[in-house]
Amino acid sequence: MTEMDETLQARLAPAAPDAEEAAALTRLQAVLARRAVDEDLLDVAYRDLDTPLGRLLLAATPAGLVRVAFPVEDADAVLDSLADQVSPRVLRAPGRLDEVARELDEYFAGRRHAFDVPVDLQLARGFRRAVLEKLVDVPYARTVSYAELAARTGSPRAVRAVGTACALNPVPLVVPCHRVVRSDGTPGSYRGGPDAKRRLLALEAAA
Repeated sequence: MTEMDETLQARLAPAAPDAEEAAALTRLQAVLARRAVDEDLLDVAYRDLDTPLGRLLLAATPAGLVRVAFPVEDADAVLDSLADQVSPRVLRAPGRLDEVARELDEYFAGRRHAFDVPVDLQLARGFRRAVLEKLVDVPYARTVSYAELAARTGSPRAVRAVGTACALNPVPLVVPCHRVVRSDGTPGSYRGGPDAKRRLLALEAAA
């Protein structure tokens, strides 16, 4: 790009919104979210949450928490996927996820060892869902191997399928797939990345 091109692009680029405009936009989003809730037009609410693992994207339906996305995931792609797989009526509505955010804050602070918020597992079907339903029984600060978890589902040979179910878990942390490790004790893969998995295991081990 030439210097002239750069100058022209700078002149044509829209000005960044100032603090007052940003605040007005935030207020407008809040009004729209409240109206959508009041008129029963909101199927998927979402918000961000800053955590020791970075900024998480949280999404919920009226049935419960439906998605937790890590910083390594593309947030826009996650929202597009929710619009395709759940409902196109997706809106930022932080208040709908206040309880989820509070429980996650408590978890990262070491004050919560189990989650009470309802979970919507509609994004996991068939065997994958059966695996996730067994995962919630793995206690805080304990681990199981992929092979053990396969056996608990009644399909002891489905170790690879269990690994896939954990890797595609739509609600990690709350459904604790980070507590599933390899038979040799090494952490294995994780949707949030191997470092995130190691940090979660260390957090629980230190409690």
